[in-house]
Amino acid sequence: MTVLTVNAGRPTAASWTDAPGGRTGIDKHPVEGPVRVADPGPEGVGGSGLAGDAVCDLRHHGGSHQAVYAFAREDLDVWERELGRPLRNGCFGENLTTAGVRLGETLIGERWRIGDELVLEVTSGRIPCRTFAGHLGEARWVKRFTQAAAPGAYFRVVAAGTVRAGDPVEIVHRPDHEVTVELQFRAVTTRRDLLPLLLPAGEALHPEALRKARAYEAGLAAS
Repeated sequence: MTVLTVNAGRPTAASWTDAPGGRTGIDKHPVEGPVRVADPGPEGVGGSGLAGDAVCDLRHHGGSHQAVYAFAREDLDVWERELGRPLRNGCFGENLTTAGVRLGETLIGERWRIGDELVLEVTSGRIPCRTFAGHLGEARWVKRFTQAAAPGAYFRVVAAGTVRAGDPVEIVHRPDHEVTVELQFRAVTTRRDLLPLLLPAGEALHPEALRKARAYEAGLAAS
């Protein structure tokens, strides 16, 4: 398990985003390391956890539970074949392009150590949005990405540190449940009946996913 590249984006004007100011930082490119990573602050206030990386729409992106986004090079390769076009590292808006790990199989609450100090914890999969679709310019992109259910993984920062291309990734904690990123993603997108299965992940879940799971379970209990 390795970090192939560390990617950051600058604010860029785009006609297809509804972010305030009409700017987006989704188009990320590999940068030289080391890059400092720390908790950016709460949702709606904090942006990216990576120094020098722009998050322009704080309504839906950034904050403690979406501080770092990782996407696997193996999944980019799948989409290259599907779309018939080259996809460079960072083009899905990911901060970390990884190799050697199936991100959909990572557990909510799983912790990674990268380098000597940085520790990240998995919180959720990435929900595709209008900005992502506009950036790629592919027909029906939100639906296609959702159906593939390989969303990459968001992380919160447990211990601040630095990251650079080539850093090994070590799993230092795997929680005692079976709530994977893929399960979480399906439950909050196409399979709401799966929401109760997320509850064993508890507070490690992104707060919105946990709220939905608890609300669904309460609805079942009341029916």
